[in-house]
Amino acid sequence: MTDASESRWPAPWVRAALPTAVLASLEDGALHGYAIAQRLAAQGLGRPRGGSLYPLLSALEADGAVTASWDQGESGPGRRTYALTAGGAERLAQERAAWAALTDALSRPRLREDHHG
Repeated sequence: MTDASESRWPAPWVRAALPTAVLASLEDGALHGYAIAQRLAAQGLGRPRGGSLYPLLSALEADGAVTASWDQGESGPGRRTYALTAGGAERLAQERAAWAALTDALSRPRLREDHHG
């Protein structure tokens, strides 16, 4: 999945957040896979391995959240570039709201229930 030594959070958290993080990485413009991995690493999510990142990108493309196109390289092979769609931006907004609600729920003090016999 990711190199756990590079991640600020436990691997299960990163795995759960990865689709949202990938969408967020494309918010400022199209990127190729390696650039997406670099951005995720810079955000503290570790560097996802190609075996997890590219299937995720394919799934996001199949869902209509991203589009992919081939850009011919100037001095090397072309690369696949991914861009956020309008549907992907809407999904990102919904997922951010859900993560914020979860964070809020986890941040509130738990109510104590008094159990009297």
